[in-house]
Amino acid sequence: MAMNILKAKVPQMSEDEHKARTARSYKLILGFAMVSMTMMFAGLTSAWVVSKSRTDWMKNFEMPTPFYISTAVIIGCSISFYLAKRAIKQDNRSLVTAMLLLTLILGSLFAYFQIMGFEAMYDKKMFPVGGAGAITVSFIWVIVVAHLAHLAGGMISLLIIIYNHFKQKYHSGQTLGIELGAMYWHFLDILWLYLFLFLYFFK
Repeated sequence: MAMNILKAKVPQMSEDEHKARTARSYKLILGFAMVSMTMMFAGLTSAWVVSKSRTDWMKNFEMPTPFYISTAVIIGCSISFYLAKRAIKQDNRSLVTAMLLLTLILGSLFAYFQIMGFEAMYDKKMFPVGGAGAITVSFIWVIVVAHLAHLAGGMISLLIIIYNHFKQKYHSGQTLGIELGAMYWHFLDILWLYLFLFLYFFK
């Protein structure tokens, strides 16, 4: 009898409240993950600043042209993912499909141009080991490859989102997966912009 009275006094969580709490939890976890990634890259760029005092540091490094192109491409990724998120809230499934696939294509192009950037450095005899300025090139390799590794995680999550979208798991009342994906891709975009500008100005 007492247990029944106690249960009656405990308010039951509605479905909307449960969804809202779940969404906050996932976003908080993703937020913590992004903070830890930011700290890692802050450490790398700090090490770059300290290493600039080395006598073998390359002072006249120029960013390869493909890195400029990849910067424009990843900005396009953020725009297309934002449009996908907005479209799902309007239940515009055809636009969501188009924008998610466009994000996948642009993400692949970003990785392609990053690799082309490495090839451009090789053509200029800029190797990460041996020779003058090798430490500078090594830093660039580590920073860019680390970002590409995080991009790989974004591509995997994007493929899962696209799969779930085609399974019709998202709609105006359930947008969490796309929202989380958009958060991460915006983070990748901002992170690369920071890294690109850092490498451009702090030579």
